[in-house]
Amino acid sequence: MQATEIKLLQKQKTLEVSFDTGEKFVMPCNYLRAHSPAAGGEKLQALKENINIIAIEPVGNYAIKLKFDDGHDTGIYSWETLYQLGKSYQAKS
Repeated sequence: MQATEIKLLQKQKTLEVSFDTGEKFVMPCNYLRAHSPAAGGEKLQALKENINIIAIEPVGNYAIKLKFDDGHDTGIYSWETLYQLGKSYQAKS
C-alpha cells in the first residue's frame, strides 16, 4: 500500500492521508506527534493540545518526515506506519 495524497490542514491542525486502497484518514497533528516513530522510541504520555505540523518532507518513495512546531523533527512515518495510525485513530473515534 502507498499514500496517494497527503494534505496538511494547518487551521484544523490535521493531516489527511489517502491511500491506494481507497481509504482516507484524517488525523490530528497532536496524535501523530504523540505516536512519533522517532529513533529512540520517543512516545509522549499525554497528547499536547496545540501541536501543529510546519513542514512535510518526502523520504524516498516510502515515507514522509514530519516537522512539528514544538521542534520535533526526527520521526519518519512510513506509509505502513501512517496507515496503521490512521486505522487506530479511526477505531477510537
